[in-house]
Amino acid sequence: MERKPTMIELSEYLDYSNSADQSTGGINMIPLETPKGKFRVWTKRVGNNPDIRVLLLHGGPGATHELYECFDGYLPAAGVEYIYYDQLDSHYSDQPNDPELWTIERFVDEVEQVRRALGLNKDNFFLFGQSWGGMLATEYALAHQRHLKGLIISNMISDVHAYNRYARDVLGPQMDPEVFTEIQRLESDGDFENPRYEELLMQHHYTEHVLRMPLAEWPDSIMRTFKHLNKKLYVHMQGYSEFGMTPNATLGNWNRSADLTRIEVPTLTIGATHDTMDPEHMFWMAKQVRNGRYLHCPNGSHLSQYDDPDHFFPGLVEFVRDVDNGEFGNARPVLEQFGGNRSEN
Repeated sequence: MERKPTMIELSEYLDYSNSADQSTGGINMIPLETPKGKFRVWTKRVGNNPDIRVLLLHGGPGATHELYECFDGYLPAAGVEYIYYDQLDSHYSDQPNDPELWTIERFVDEVEQVRRALGLNKDNFFLFGQSWGGMLATEYALAHQRHLKGLIISNMISDVHAYNRYARDVLGPQMDPEVFTEIQRLESDGDFENPRYEELLMQHHYTEHVLRMPLAEWPDSIMRTFKHLNKKLYVHMQGYSEFGMTPNATLGNWNRSADLTRIEVPTLTIGATHDTMDPEHMFWMAKQVRNGRYLHCPNGSHLSQYDDPDHFFPGLVEFVRDVDNGEFGNARPVLEQFGGNRSEN
């Protein structure tokens, strides 16, 4: 991210003149066709770059674009256009709250409708997804990669069962044994609504592996995300926490590891030392896709854009610029030492 746009480039980047969304400040309500009728989803464009347009898929499911508000502090200086987007049933979009619409296939179709409405195509379309958004980005690429210029899968592995094992066998034992035992007891009893369950996870798991800051220091954007979370949707698809998938959640058997070799578009996977997801798995994913690179955030966790921005943003910008410049190549990713702060393709 060492190169900054020239003043001319910057003036063009910030110029919304004569655009259809000038009077809304870049906000577009995208019409959406679903099996249950017509709805609208909220998007907001930041900047102008006809060659690099990054659509942001938020996590959850049921969270919001607010997870990415820190991007405002980094991507404009790099001249990267990015588009905030709240998926259907998330806070800023329509909320039919119909579980029959909460399927991966329906969300993939939604992303495709948003792509068409925004005029994104293989010459400019980068798709970024973090956590659940990474699952959705993976599924979209498997169905529609002909429309992509680049793919970024951030803080999400390709197999939910591996996610659960990592939480149970690696992260859990790092806790105070009494705390871990109590969490396991509450889970075995199915007592997920017990306020004690959330309290234990927030104090002993979230501040270590979701966002590595004391709760009192969590950014307002993250607190608003939690406030606006569609919990019914979140529990239906993911479960009650980020400490693995809750049994019977609809994403509980998701596994695309065997399909990664079908992804040919330039792909960046992003992992972090303290993530809820195994970073070695995300490194492995970069070697399975046909044209991959791995970015490691040594100080980061699940929201590494907040707790390790010094690695997250330079690596992200380097990837989109290399793809845009035709310099990405198709060599396998190599790290001299896993956990280093630089990725090579």
